[in-house]
Order: sequence, then C-alpha cells, then structure tokens
Amino acid sequence: MNQFVPYFLGEEQPPWARATSIQKCIRLSGKHNDVDEIGKTRRHMSFFQMLGNFSFGDYFKEDAIKMAWELLTEVVGFDGDRLWATVHTTDDEAEAIWHEVIGVPMDRIQRLGDKENFWDMGPTGPCGPCSEIHFDCGPEWGDAGGPERGGGDRYVEFWNLGFMQNQYGAAGEILDLPRKNIDTGAELERWLTLPQTAEPVFETEEL
Repeated sequence: MNQFVPYFLGEEQPPWARATSIQKCIRLSGKHNDVDEIGKTRRHMSFFQMLGNFSFGDYFKEDAIKMAWELLTEVVGFDGDRLWATVHTTDDEAEAIWHEVIGVPMDRIQRLGDKENFWDMGPTGPCGPCSEIHFDCGPEWGDAGGPERGGGDRYVEFWNLGFMQNQYGAAGEILDLPRKNIDTGAELERWLTLPQTAEPVFETEEL
C-alpha cells in the first residue's frame, strides 16, 4: 500500500476513487515481523502474493465488510458458518456491522487489541482499526475457542480489512485523516489452502 500513502494522507488527489491490486511480496523483518514463523506454521511463506482493494474517501467500513462477505460466500463459495471476524476492542461499529448487517453470530466475532486489530505502517503515517477474517479449518486442527485464543492451525486469518481513518503524527499522536479510506490485504496462497482441506500453503495447486 506504500504507493497509495499520499492519497491516504490527502497530499495528492488520487486518479480514481477505488483500486485493486495483486502485489508480489517478500516477508522480511520489520514493523509487522513474523519472518520467524516461516517453517513453523503451515501458512507463513517467504514469498507470497497479496490481493488488495482500496478506497480513497469513497466507500468505507460497512461497504468493505459487505463486499468482502459477498465475495467470500457468494462468489468464492466459502461456507459462511466457518468464518470468524475479529475487530478492535474499541470498534463498536465494525462489530455491529458483522452481527446486525451481515448476520454473523456474536460468538464468532471477537475483539482483540492493538497488536492484532490496529494496523499501521510505522511510527508515522496512516493507521486505523482493522477487522480480520478467519477460516475455521475444523476440530481436527485444534481446540475450539476462536482466534482470540491464538488461533493455532485451526483458525487461519486470510483477509485483513483495514479502516484507514487515522494517522500517527510526528510525536506519535493519533490524528484524523482528511478522509476515511479502505486498505485490505489477502494472501492468495492462504485462500487456496482453504477449499483444499486446509493443506499447507506449500502444497497448493499454485505451487
């Protein structure tokens, strides 16, 4: 999403109100560092392709969640009963959308803290709460309880809906962005494992 930062910050006028992308990514050490998980889990890769959709002051939280649910359940064909959502501890709005608009039961919506459900790119720049979508791979992959218990191999997070409504100022303060934006990221290789009985990413048809 780095190429879109000037649009999020209001420094440049985007040529379009919406965008989608497929980016080739290398997992490196950095702000969101899980490079040490490579080889320890069945879902972390050193190279992957990130699918993204973006809104620059156009649609926001409710539409992003509704479009994600429609794509997953009506287009891709995932079983909605196996999908869980996490939201930031302060995000009453996202929780209400998942439950009241989408119809996800409250016991499959969990609130997590900054580490899991507040996205930022560094000490300064755009940031905001996010909502992660997890797939329940079934009891053969671990105990029940949902993503808040760590997830393990049973609950695979495969799409993060970022609500870019804030930015960190120079002193670390949280400010409002001039407009509310959407920045989502979904790892293609993880998506491919889910309809294939949750096999490791290294065994998908793509690889």
